[in-house]
Amino acid sequence: MFARRWRRELTRSMFVPLDSADLDALLERLAALLPHDPSAVGAALVEAHLTDPSVLEAIIGILDDKRAAAAVAAGYARALRAATMAEQERLNRAVLDAHAAAERALRASESRMRAVFQNAAVGIGISTMDGQIVRVNQAFADLLGYTAEEMTGLRVPDLAHPSDPPDMWLLYEELIAGKRDAVRLEKAYYRADGGVVWTDMTSSLIRDDDGAPEFTIAMVQDITDRLRLQDRLEHQATHDPLTGMPNRAMIADRLDRIFAEAGPDARVGVCFLDLDGFKRINDTLGHQVGDDLLVAVADRLRDCCEPAHQIAGRVSGDEFVLLVDDPDGPGELTRLAASVLAALTRPFQLGRHRTRISASIGVVESAVLDTSPAELMKAADLTLYVAKSEGRGRYVTYDADRDARQAARYALAAAMPDALDRREFTLVYQPLVSLADGRLTGVEALVRWKHPELGELGPDAFIPLAEETGVILALGSWVLEEACGQAAYWARAFPSAHLSVSVNMTVSQVHEPTLPADVEKILSRTGLDPSLLVLELTESAVMDNDSAPLRALAERGIRIAIDDFGTGYSNLAYLRRLPVHILKLAGPFVDGLRGAQPPAASPPAASPPAASPPAASPPAASPPAASPAASSPASPPAVSSSAADRSSPTRTVDEQIVETIVRLAHVIGLSVTAEAVETRPQADRLRALGCDTGQGWLFARPQRPNEITELLRRTTFPASPGTVDGSQDLA
Repeated sequence: MFARRWRRELTRSMFVPLDSADLDALLERLAALLPHDPSAVGAALVEAHLTDPSVLEAIIGILDDKRAAAAVAAGYARALRAATMAEQERLNRAVLDAHAAAERALRASESRMRAVFQNAAVGIGISTMDGQIVRVNQAFADLLGYTAEEMTGLRVPDLAHPSDPPDMWLLYEELIAGKRDAVRLEKAYYRADGGVVWTDMTSSLIRDDDGAPEFTIAMVQDITDRLRLQDRLEHQATHDPLTGMPNRAMIADRLDRIFAEAGPDARVGVCFLDLDGFKRINDTLGHQVGDDLLVAVADRLRDCCEPAHQIAGRVSGDEFVLLVDDPDGPGELTRLAASVLAALTRPFQLGRHRTRISASIGVVESAVLDTSPAELMKAADLTLYVAKSEGRGRYVTYDADRDARQAARYALAAAMPDALDRREFTLVYQPLVSLADGRLTGVEALVRWKHPELGELGPDAFIPLAEETGVILALGSWVLEEACGQAAYWARAFPSAHLSVSVNMTVSQVHEPTLPADVEKILSRTGLDPSLLVLELTESAVMDNDSAPLRALAERGIRIAIDDFGTGYSNLAYLRRLPVHILKLAGPFVDGLRGAQPPAASPPAASPPAASPPAASPPAASPPAASPAASSPASPPAVSSSAADRSSPTRTVDEQIVETIVRLAHVIGLSVTAEAVETRPQADRLRALGCDTGQGWLFARPQRPNEITELLRRTTFPASPGTVDGSQDLA
């Protein structure tokens, strides 16, 4: 397919000196060779006499791989140069032979020399030892835009160009002095119209019969198009095609040169910049507007830089780098960062769209001897991450201690996928206890990471990282399947316990459209009764999520719990329209009851057996945890505190808030679980306020699966709830 496309490009743009069959065979062979040796492809084109520049342009135009294109061009150039050299050598020898023969047989040689000289495809000029041009062929005259007669009025030094290599004229002096026989180099000439042409120039010495220098003969081949193509390819390899800024490769190369050429006191600085909210602009206004914004941002960044020693480049997407060579101290970097933030706050007019954008910048300034290019860019990247996490629209300077902690977080995040494969994660289970009679009604699955170096880590150390990196989906799926499998085992081993398992779900998991189907597959594989599964979601996850997946889960008998209720929306009226069954009261509300006094007299049903308060109550048979039916607002076991108690002037605000939440939750058919119950006064007060279930260190700390199993094994489960064997201690 590539060969056919190449053939169309060639035959459309030029005459090809091959018949169709030969051309097809050649292009098929070269297309097969291209992935392995693109340089050889360029050489093969010259060998096939396909030396028209449009041949090279045709393959360059259809190649997406710029490196391969550059290699083809390089091979082409080398082969063409070798062919030209061979032709020049042949012509040179012919000229020399003709000139020598002219001394022996002038008439016979002049006609031969004139034909070679005048008809040569390369420019040829002859000059005397004092630099006077005495003869040029038409090709040389045409190349420089003169007539042959005009050029014979010039001297060799008149053809000097500012770009001539510094040692070129020294080599010329050695040539006319007879110290060398030939000089070859790339040289630029001014044309008569002021333009510039680049040539591959060879100047050779012609000696007389006695060996004394007599003339110099220069042969020039036009290489302007080749050099322009080379420059264009080099520019594409080192510059961002959209903004024209230096790209990552060029910035890295410039940074390497700064370190290689730096003196002992040299310093270097980097501002690593990322646009805030750029994805939103792309998603809402379209990628064309996003591209226009990047171009506009690039212009403003260039305006902020001092060309002498500050370079702005685009390294990827909406990330830019400002590289400062030998700054006068950290102040120059912070001033640059501040000027960039100020420049970007001005609105952008992108066609008919007017928009604003901010940026986050990580600023690093260091002595060159104290760091390396890789360490400098890593520090800038970590510092940029801090600027993002601290609220965006700001710059943050490098802090070694802080970035060491950030690097540790990065390392932890990077290790999570392999840790999941190595089964370094495990689950512990914290009991949930009925506040009415001390019965064990369920457990909450809590994930731990047994890190090989850091020891056991709690979820606060890695769950946010899992959310940021996307590992949370795989980890959450593993947690759910592990917990369901364990709960199914307990259900088979202790069917009278009716023990439910609660599993926390993150926002990312809840937003997955396949969540209901994934949960269904896990239930099917583990064999767990859906009524024994409780999914705990945060308020924000429930409020921001489409309720359809939650309703699909609820219809299967799975219960939905709102975790940490009271820290987010706390909208009970809205919850009434959602398939929610349980509210888990946030710890701060429960903590406010730490010093609360229990009511003077509590109904007998509200207390566990005298010999076994909640902290020491063993589990007993119970219906599924926190079932709305089991805690009906019509007659909850411990809600019937006296009117005098409810109106007591000593009741705290936290008590009143808790009572209000519990009463309203019961009205709309939700049960309430209190988290972080740590003292008996808290448990007593929560029971008096009508809270259904408690969870916390007062009852039990998180336990290993075998510990929960042993607890269930030691517990007597009556045929109907209401009495408990109080011989076991949950704590």
